[in-house]
Amino acid sequence: MRIRTLPSQLVNQIAAGEVVERPASIIKELLENCFDAGATEIRIDIEHGGIKLIRIRDDGCGIHKDDLALALSRHATSKIASLQDLEKVTSMGFRGEALPSISSVSKLILTSRAINEECAWCIKADGTEADFEPQPAPHPLGTTVEVRDLFYNTPARRKFLKTEKTEFSHIETLLRRMALSRFETHFVFNHNQREIFNLRPANDLVEQEQRISKIFGSAFIENAVQIDFQSSGLSLTGWVGLPTFSRSQSDMQFFYVNGRLIKDRLVSHAVKQAYQDVLYHGRHPVFSLYLQLDPALVDVNAHPAKLEVRFRDSRLVHDFLFKALHRSLADVRPGDQGSREELVAVTSISVAENRIQNPVQKSFAYTSPEPRQTSLPLTVEEEIQAYSKLYPASEQANIAAQETSESQNYPLGFAIAHLHNIFIVSETANGIILVDAHAAHERITYERLKQQYQDNQVATQPLLLPGTVRVSETEADISEQNADFFRSMGFELSRTGPESLAIRSVPSILASTDIESLVKDVLADIVQHGDSTRIQEQANAILASMACHGSVRAQRRLTVEEMNALLREMEQTERSGQCNHGRPTWVELSIKELDKFFMRGQ
Repeated sequence: MRIRTLPSQLVNQIAAGEVVERPASIIKELLENCFDAGATEIRIDIEHGGIKLIRIRDDGCGIHKDDLALALSRHATSKIASLQDLEKVTSMGFRGEALPSISSVSKLILTSRAINEECAWCIKADGTEADFEPQPAPHPLGTTVEVRDLFYNTPARRKFLKTEKTEFSHIETLLRRMALSRFETHFVFNHNQREIFNLRPANDLVEQEQRISKIFGSAFIENAVQIDFQSSGLSLTGWVGLPTFSRSQSDMQFFYVNGRLIKDRLVSHAVKQAYQDVLYHGRHPVFSLYLQLDPALVDVNAHPAKLEVRFRDSRLVHDFLFKALHRSLADVRPGDQGSREELVAVTSISVAENRIQNPVQKSFAYTSPEPRQTSLPLTVEEEIQAYSKLYPASEQANIAAQETSESQNYPLGFAIAHLHNIFIVSETANGIILVDAHAAHERITYERLKQQYQDNQVATQPLLLPGTVRVSETEADISEQNADFFRSMGFELSRTGPESLAIRSVPSILASTDIESLVKDVLADIVQHGDSTRIQEQANAILASMACHGSVRAQRRLTVEEMNALLREMEQTERSGQCNHGRPTWVELSIKELDKFFMRGQ
């Protein structure tokens, strides 16, 4: 076969295979054009799940009459003009293929009125790139794109479309996600002439949270931490759900880079690390986060559908995201509820109004020593001593009489009973709190062990017979490049060949684990992500086990002094809202909720 130039329509249809997967793909591309046009109001109308009709109207700057035909031509764009523009894209990105690709597999009508033009102009296309003669049309300032009969001329592609209900679901999910990327924009969405939602501009925090509530549900804002974190020229804002407010799937995780909705493995890995050891097994956090950075530091055209980005310095972004979430979650204490308070810890964090029954804690990265189980902190006897230091003997005698007034000063109140030798009942100014004594004590002990592990140098154990690990040449090179990291974690590695390493010493706390597999996994992580937390995770599991065995056991009757000492420790301990396994440690029943149980006031 001789080489020949393909017809324009076929070229566009091939390109459409990457850009136009389903109706939702078209809407995403058109909405991004609306954003770049500076639209403040966008109306989306679809019929039959977008298969029969997609119509999107905006009030943006519009398209000049002479540019309408170019808009439907391949590799034509107003978003870049030089290589410098390409290296620092400030728009929603471009491929120069969206509109011609869409028109090649549908019947498209483009109507637009630009600033200073007396009337609007309209062109029609069906993929042939012919008869692009603009015709005058009635239309306000802005643009309307109408797409009918998707895949009418490519029946093989049409067969891959799902049912109307399924395609509508994809569109609704996309629009809800896109609506959270532009709070200042008014969105109206109709399906088969029925209004699905009408999201008015949200210009302040209250209105933004109202929009968030319409997308996620009101329970999210009630159980979320608001984040505002800046460092190294990066900025992260948004909301993250408390660990107790999690889901069985990752369908409520929205992440935006410079206003662009993306899905990225690097981001997912950083978030997973931040929530480590606070989520119950198999659960997923809920969040809507907004990362802002210099456009020169991110490539937004790395994916045909622009769903992924490529960071110039992925390690910097990963560490920044982890630290922002890590610190933000850890700085929330049981008393942080009701009105927003500003917490300061290298970051500016305000706590969203949350119900006290959903406490929160962070994952903790640590890099040091082996604690001895003989010195486990927070034994019951130590709790009594701690309580004695907090309250002199004369004051302890009057505590029972002062519980009601004093409880206003302590978020977790004062203990009044130990139910079934398991649950502590505490009275607060707002109601009552139930605490799982073992779970709470386990978290407090665990946090102290980790702090001990962090504050001292890692205790190492030399091996009489060095272990040998077979690795790739790349991994062997990485082990040498990261020698200081391994040494700080208690490992001594030396290269004995192009593809072999010798392990000469290990952290004492990990001496009984499979060290060879651990070293291989750590090297694999560094290759993929630039760093690894596997060593910490292994130590984490051991410390958690030690904490579990050293904590108050169920069926052990606690005195009032012991229970109150435990409550005070919980108020001062990070991540005290969940035990080491991710289960909640306490819940609250407000007076209003108690009244409902007994129909008081009805």
